Amino acid sequence: MFVIFFLLWLIFNGRVTWELVLIGLGAACIAWLFAYRIVGYTIRTDLRMLKNIPWLLRYVANLLVEIVKSALEVGRVALTPGLRPDPVFVEFHSGFQSEFCNVLLADSITLTPGTITVYQEGDFFVIHCLRREYAEGIENSSFIRLIRQMK
Repeated sequence: MFVIFFLLWLIFNGRVTWELVLIGLGAACIAWLFAYRIVGYTIRTDLRMLKNIPWLLRYVANLLVEIVKSALEVGRVALTPGLRPDPVFVEFHSGFQSEFCNVLLADSITLTPGTITVYQEGDFFVIHCLRREYAEGIENSSFIRLIRQMK
């Protein structure tokens, strides 16, 4: 996390001088100490984050693929004269105990065109789908399968 804080400092400044590097090291140290003392951030969090980088890359790639596929499908619905929206609400339980996993799922569903997370509390979700077939199998989507693989 310290490295991320320091790199952000350098990126936001847009140039690298000795003064900015020294001030950036101090600022990154203060930000890391704040995260450690106030937020409860630990070295274990860093290690867990590093361990999950391959999973994160797979998840982001899957999210981008799903966004493109859904955008093409919603575009087809919008541009095909005889094809009409057939909206439906779907309720399901994700089975995740972690608030992070549930929020990640809710945000991923909302980012995918044609679906919106209307309500989420705990592992209970209410999703609005533009067409009935978008709702089929949503409780076992690629997002849920990938979130289950997270360590």
